[in-house]
Amino acid sequence: MRADYVIVGSGSAGAALAYRLAEAGRSVIVIEAGGSDAGPFIQMPGALSYPMNMGRYDWGLRTEPEPHLGGRRLAVPRGRVVGGSSSINGMVWVRGHAGDFDHWAAAGATGWAFRDVLPYYRRLEDWDANGQGGDPAWRGAGGPVRVTRGPRANPLFDVFVAAAEAVGYARTPDYNGHRQEGVGPADQTVHRGRRWSAARAYLIPALRRFNCRLVQGEAARIRFDGKRAIGVDLTGGAFVSARREVILAASAINSPKLLMQSGIGPGAALQALGIAVVADRPGVGQNLQDHLEVSLQIAARQPITLYRYWNTLGKTYVALRWLLTRTGPGASNQIETLGFVRSRAGVDYPDIQFHFFPIAMRYDGQAPPEGHGFQAHVGPMRSAARGRVALVSPDPAAPPSILFNYMSSPSDWQEFRAGIRLLREIFAAPPFAPHVAHEIQPGEAVSSDQALDAFVRDHAESAYHPCGTCRMGAADDPMAVVDPETRVIGVEGLRVADSSVFPRITNGNINAPSILVGEKAADHIIGRAPLPPDDRLPWVHRDWQRAQR
Repeated sequence: MRADYVIVGSGSAGAALAYRLAEAGRSVIVIEAGGSDAGPFIQMPGALSYPMNMGRYDWGLRTEPEPHLGGRRLAVPRGRVVGGSSSINGMVWVRGHAGDFDHWAAAGATGWAFRDVLPYYRRLEDWDANGQGGDPAWRGAGGPVRVTRGPRANPLFDVFVAAAEAVGYARTPDYNGHRQEGVGPADQTVHRGRRWSAARAYLIPALRRFNCRLVQGEAARIRFDGKRAIGVDLTGGAFVSARREVILAASAINSPKLLMQSGIGPGAALQALGIAVVADRPGVGQNLQDHLEVSLQIAARQPITLYRYWNTLGKTYVALRWLLTRTGPGASNQIETLGFVRSRAGVDYPDIQFHFFPIAMRYDGQAPPEGHGFQAHVGPMRSAARGRVALVSPDPAAPPSILFNYMSSPSDWQEFRAGIRLLREIFAAPPFAPHVAHEIQPGEAVSSDQALDAFVRDHAESAYHPCGTCRMGAADDPMAVVDPETRVIGVEGLRVADSSVFPRITNGNINAPSILVGEKAADHIIGRAPLPPDDRLPWVHRDWQRAQR
């Protein structure tokens, strides 16, 4: 098997790369360890809690005991399926704030400032506000990624926005447009009632071309001729040859793992495992970041939440309606209101995110025994914590050691306390008075700093946004892994293009910036001139230094 480009991973960035390279006439082979994304558990947006908890679609990874979370080991769902994690994620579409990308550029990722990436976001999107307003001047039309908004049929979505306005937060018509800060309708990667994954947006159209093919198999290591990558060895013994380049798009966990298995990483650690060092890059596997969050659950006074469907008859109705008409509760991820706020005065752009759900339910699909309820997730956006992915064995079948080092900075605790208290203020606002019976989790008695810290320690969950482990930076930066054109520093013919190259995590869910990386990297690979910069400026609170809202 041979192609111009061999891409490892068919997820958000990998699928985008395959599409753009094949579109440009290059031959492409995409290697994917997982199987088909067919089936209602993936395709039905309302069933989002199922695929990430199914071994058929997930790598089944877990963290090491997290020392600041009481030694808990957290799940790290990563998609082992066509479309990668875009096939098992929550379908929430968030570009990130302009300040995130300006930070990337300042950290050495030249050419990745907001003015540079905004044109790519517009190129890749096909945005439809579903009649709910928005900011079309900042959005894209006709791109591969279908982005829309849910029907917002449940009245609690608007109640949350009204309550936030009542306590002084602005309604934002489009957090992916001119103004992220505020509360408003959420975007989702759903099209005509179905999940619109990277497989649907990019990979399937690419595979319709004669010059792109999908190979099912697990990458064991990259093969080198001296310092040049020439292909990928699969665990079954097959070899996939690359005439031009190998591109890793295997996730923030598996991309650094594969680099280290292939001799690129911290030299002493690789030698200790008996792996010959091709390039000593100590940054491989370092800089691991994520979003951590907790959920505040409220018992509802009125039986208007999605709990009405939380029984055999209700679930059957939702499933049959979706199967027959692609409508109803199953046609939305039910994350239809989002908020981005600043935790305190002196923070220049939002550092706290809210997700609102019209049901009280955990990620594993378990609902509390209270019955009707609703909840919002809250968590900091730019934690100072940094973790790592480490190789424990040269055996490709051995999972890596993953440690996020959550809550290792004092600022993490301060931001969580602030976020919880700000969210409680919203739930206590007059628009919620007819709906709030009492707080289920953590409960009104949990109010002191010490009690809130204990709640976070015992109940915080990952938002499943790992990134940063193959950090992009200047070629002379000893801790950078790839340069601003996504080339692995120290070797030839090898790139990494996925969420692992993020210098710092972006605001919100990371599927959108992961796809962005694939889109922009494709132009670098092909040798196209970058899209012309867009110099429009995002909204910033005029008194952010003195006011929190």
